[in-house]
This record gives sequence, C-alpha cells and structure tokens, in this order.
Amino acid sequence: MFLLPLAYLPSVRYFACLMQGGCVVDLGEHFIKRSERNRARILTADGTMELTVHVAHANRPRQPVRDVRLDYSKRWQHQHWGALVASYKGSPYFDFYADRLAPFYERRFDFLADFNLGLLECLCGAARIPMPAVSETYVEARPGDCDLRPKNAEGPAFAAEPYVQVFADRQPFVPNLSFADLLFAEGPESSSVLGRCLSAR
Repeated sequence: MFLLPLAYLPSVRYFACLMQGGCVVDLGEHFIKRSERNRARILTADGTMELTVHVAHANRPRQPVRDVRLDYSKRWQHQHWGALVASYKGSPYFDFYADRLAPFYERRFDFLADFNLGLLECLCGAARIPMPAVSETYVEARPGDCDLRPKNAEGPAFAAEPYVQVFADRQPFVPNLSFADLLFAEGPESSSVLGRCLSAR
C-alpha cells in the first residue's frame, strides 16, 4: 500500500503511485510546512515556479492536515490561476482542461483538504486514473507499505519519462513537476507517459 500525503496539484511521481493502485491519502497526519501539502511546482518561461497555497495558523504544532484552514488575506488563487494561464496557455491541451480547473480558483474553500482533494479528483478524472482511498485518521505504516508522507521520503525509484514541455524550445526537460504540466502537454496520453515511468524503474 502507498501512504500518500495530501498534496496540492500533485507531482508526476505522485500520480505514478496512484496508477499502481492501493493508495491512501492520509488526512490525519500532522501538517508539514513548506511541503507538497500546500506547494506545487510548475514550469514558466523563466524556469520552475513554486505555487504556495496560503493556510491559516501554519505554525500550530501537531495540527492534522484535515483541520488546516485556507487563508484568503492575500489573493493567492488569482495569482496561481494567472501563473497557470501565463505558463500553459500555449500548451496543446490547456484549453481542453482549463474549464475544469478554473472553478477551483474562483470559489472559496474553507479547508485545504477539500480544495486539494477536489483538484485531485478533477485531475484523476481527466487522466482516467482512479481516485485513491482517503483516511480521516492517521494511518500507521505496516511492513511492506511505501510511506511517502515524511517530507523527504524517498519512496520507490522513479524514472521520469521525458515529454515535450511547453518551453522545450528554450529550456531542458524538468522532471517531476506538477501533474498539470504533463496533462497540459500530453492530454489523454498522460497515463501512457506515467506507465513508461513505471516500466523504466
């Protein structure tokens, strides 16, 4: 079983794990600042950019991820959507998926978990990958489980399969960005790229 953290616009590697099945997203683990729980990496004309979802009381110790509330004191939704549009409007499949993603940057969600899981369901649906199970309480890792929740968890070997990224004419390939980068580039073929990542391990 793969034990996964809640993640914002999860990475290609995260989705490669989802493709293998047997995944659980743990909402009972403690929130870890400066991690994929509220950060994602995308590609811009100037290189990679980190998008950070603003959360309230991020310094509160031992706060379960399920209880983390979003902070709208700054216009991060507007900034994130603007960055996605500016970066990916020239990609082959952006227009095809933009209408599915845009509502997440227009309405307000109370909790980080609701926002992230809604986006995850949207991305899984677009790629035809089953949603993982979700646990509201902390899941103890058992022998044989692959626990990717620690901030610097190694997890299984991951061989990034190169694909044509939006700025390929001026930048080298950047592996393991947000899955949105792969989806906008490859559309329905995204799952095939993930399959090649797995077979190359």
